[in-house]
Amino acid sequence: MGDTLTAHAAARRNGVWRAVVATSIGNALEWFDLVVYGFFAVLIARLFFPAGNETVSLLLTLGTFGVSFFMRPLGAVVIGAYADRAGRKAALTLSILLMMVGTAIIAVLPTYERIDVAAPLILVLARLMQGFSAGGEFGSATAFLAEHQPERRGFFASWQVASQGLTTVLAAVFGAVLTGTLTHEQLSSWGWRVPFVFGLLLGPIAYYIRSNVDETPEFLAAETTRTPLADTFAEHKTRLAVAIGIVVLGTVSTYLVLFMPTYGVQQLKLSPSISFAAIVLTGAIQMIGSPFVGHLSDRYGRTGIMSVAAVLMLLLAYPAFAWLVARPTAGVLIAVQIGLGLLMTAYFAALPGLLSVLFPVATRTTGMSLAYNIAVTIFGGFGPFIIAWLIRATGDKIAPSFYLMFAAAVSFAALIAARRVLGLR
Repeated sequence: MGDTLTAHAAARRNGVWRAVVATSIGNALEWFDLVVYGFFAVLIARLFFPAGNETVSLLLTLGTFGVSFFMRPLGAVVIGAYADRAGRKAALTLSILLMMVGTAIIAVLPTYERIDVAAPLILVLARLMQGFSAGGEFGSATAFLAEHQPERRGFFASWQVASQGLTTVLAAVFGAVLTGTLTHEQLSSWGWRVPFVFGLLLGPIAYYIRSNVDETPEFLAAETTRTPLADTFAEHKTRLAVAIGIVVLGTVSTYLVLFMPTYGVQQLKLSPSISFAAIVLTGAIQMIGSPFVGHLSDRYGRTGIMSVAAVLMLLLAYPAFAWLVARPTAGVLIAVQIGLGLLMTAYFAALPGLLSVLFPVATRTTGMSLAYNIAVTIFGGFGPFIIAWLIRATGDKIAPSFYLMFAAAVSFAALIAARRVLGLR
């Protein structure tokens, strides 16, 4: 009897870790393609949006980065509802297939010089497809991780964030190596395509792994609904509003990190390789630190950890950027990135676990997908665009801190509501 129980426990542990690997690899590849676009925004601006003005060209490129986020709520509705009806596994395999198609288009797309206005139009189409795919990824992946071992849902859901840290490291390494070793002509002609091809080649591996994992026990044991979207709006409006508020700081801090290479090159006049090297540190902190934060959130509660991180970002954002602008050196940039990475990880790594307990199993993926992608669309996707606009409108290079402080205040208020109104910890 004891041997049977031991074997059952071992099989369960193996199943959980297979789910972590399957979700993390696929999630990392999904986000890799999105992150790379943000990192190479300056170069893509010249190749696909030659507006004659460097600032206008960059704003057009960052606008295209943001346009794809309009598709995220639609992806959240379609893929999220599909996950609540057909299962988390089915939704995860669908989302990675769609992302692979969008990435393939970008990898081989001729530039404006070759096919004129068709180039930016097709680029927008590919970005819309990627946005639709990513819209269903977060909710499906988080539910898939959290439901395999509910008593440790914070720890396992945090691997969602750890895999995004891996994404940041991979994309930044590509950026640092390519910008550091290739000439400008090589980078413009073919070098920028290399990371997209890399993501495309690894996509089938992630698809295969996701196709061969088991569905979550919690989903299989629960009653499903044929109308998860309607149920979410009818029964969980307050929870949805609180969840959106909680996500704001997570998404703003994440996309601020993505904007930092562009900020370093455009505003601080640092070399691209230095900016990318600083990003590697941030990604490494997120990748290594997230599971520890997830574990602590299971033990001590999620809202407390996230509240401390939010308050510290609110208080330290302006001094950090003021220091960076006053002393725009590689050392200061790295120090600011490390601080931002630590606070972002403390907040973001506990977030998936908190969102997973906000909604019941029958509408969990729909609720999480909607909350996450509404916040990401409004505050995250256009974050780099808003930051670039703020800098231009105010003439103040410290302007990125204003946006981060705003996000911290919004999410801190939402966390208070989560504790006092919904009784979450």
